[in-house]
Amino acid sequence: MYLVSGATGNAGREVVRALLDQGAAVRALVRSADTPLPDGVERAVGDLDRPESVRPWLDGVDGIFGLPGYSGTATILAEADRAGVRRLVQLSGVSAGSGDRSNAITRYMIDSEDLARTCGLSWTIVRPSMFASNALSWRDQLRQGDVVTAAFGAVATAVIDPADIGAVVAAALTDDRHAGRTYRISGPEATRPADRVAVLGEVLGRDLRFVAQPDDVARREMAATMPKPYVDAFFDFYVDGSLDESPVLPTVAEITGRQPHSFRDWAVRNAGRFG
Repeated sequence: MYLVSGATGNAGREVVRALLDQGAAVRALVRSADTPLPDGVERAVGDLDRPESVRPWLDGVDGIFGLPGYSGTATILAEADRAGVRRLVQLSGVSAGSGDRSNAITRYMIDSEDLARTCGLSWTIVRPSMFASNALSWRDQLRQGDVVTAAFGAVATAVIDPADIGAVVAAALTDDRHAGRTYRISGPEATRPADRVAVLGEVLGRDLRFVAQPDDVARREMAATMPKPYVDAFFDFYVDGSLDESPVLPTVAEITGRQPHSFRDWAVRNAGRFG
């Protein structure tokens, strides 16, 4: 039995799907009893910020898929160790490799990795590049017209299909050979936002256009919806250039035995979500 945190999120839902494809028993950690889940998945209602809500779901679990940045993680992992859970696959981010705790996003990624390595469970850490599914943030603009405006237009990233994250995580949860490893994973090509908008236009059959948002406008809009330390973190990554997610890596193919999906592959599968 595997407990999947964030089981309906972009990564978690793909971990659930990949484990089901392997014939594994899955317990999906969700916040609501009304959350739809695939057939055969056990519902576990709990919140990673409230460890007491997760504890009852640890019994009989062999491995956990963990998410970064939650206040209850240390307690949950201690409880998991006592409950006899053997494995943890911890989702992290590429920036954790820098060790730069002055960046607010990097800091919570590093903290999550540190907990994973010291919790007593057999651990694997997965550091994906930017998710291809981040393109879903453009849906509202696309419902209003054919122009997508977004920040950091010059930044090239080897975006990764969450399905590939799910496949790597499922492999690490079910195979001891991945214990004690930290995997950086990427998609098969580096693209800029304009490239992804163009692909999305072809898939949707629309003549889309990308407009890069000036940095000062981007900062002002981001500051209206998120704390300043996180705004500063993104500008550190993508304007100051402290984070490079453009390298195309062989890791997905090495672990899964197949090539990672392209952004086009993701867009084709998810075209209906832009309606």
